[in-house]
This record gives sequence, structure tokens and C-alpha cells, in this order.
Amino acid sequence: MAIEVGTEAPGFELKDNHGRTVRLSDFRGEKTVVLFFYPFAFTGVCTAELRGLRDDLPTFVNDDTQLLAVSNDPMHTLRVFADQEDLDFPLLSDFWPHGEASRAYGVFDEEKGCAVRGTFVIDKEGVVRWTVVNGLPDARDLGEHVKALEAV
Repeated sequence: MAIEVGTEAPGFELKDNHGRTVRLSDFRGEKTVVLFFYPFAFTGVCTAELRGLRDDLPTFVNDDTQLLAVSNDPMHTLRVFADQEDLDFPLLSDFWPHGEASRAYGVFDEEKGCAVRGTFVIDKEGVVRWTVVNGLPDARDLGEHVKALEAV
């Protein structure tokens, strides 16, 4: 069960596609975070969703907002994926301990071994202000993400 709106967002520390450590706490008091969990790099729906974010990047990465995309892929896979798709935002690896951050947010599918499609908009104080969770085959409506950001 995914964490609910109004809940303090669980902290995490993950490596990005360049090997840099990224912590949710790095953005506290500074930026609203769009935490975007997706199952796997190089898959059809995931690639389409991330291309959509890339194509509207100024909405999701700016002075007030930071997009963090998280999958259970290894860091090196995410590096190749980001380079291939020209993704200029952090792709975080929740590979080891496998799914730890995904589990903390309640979006890890134990049977499949990956995160489902969950997004959490976290305000500058670290509180979840909006969330949506879709099953593995169901793409999210990025327009709804934009509306959620405008409301924060």
C-alpha cells in the first residue's frame, strides 16, 4: 500500500546514473520533489513516460522543483539508458538493497521484483502533497502531474 498524502516522505539515499549520492533530504527547504518510480529502463511504457518528462523538463526541473526518477535497475544500466534517451535529470538506482526505497513508499511489487508506477509530489517541508499509483502496464497522465505541481 502506497504512502498517503499528508505523510512525511520517507528519506532515502540512492546513487544516480553518474554514481553521485542523492538524498531526499538534499532538497528539504529548497525544492518541491517529484519522485517518479518506474519499473525498468528500456521498456516501452517506461521509456515513453520518461521521454514525456524530458520533453517537458522545465516544468519538472527548475528553481522550485526537482524531478527524481527511480527504478530498480543497476546504476550502469541507468547511465546507458539516460545517454541513449537524452535524459538530463537524475535516474536513481534502487537496486541494492533491492527495492529499499520503493518498499518505503509502498510501490514495490514483490512478485515482479520491481517498482510499480508511483509518483509522489513532496513539498519543501518533506510532506507528500499528491500521489498516483498505476499498475505495471498503465502509463501515468503527465498532465495530472503538472496540475499537482501547480497546486503545491
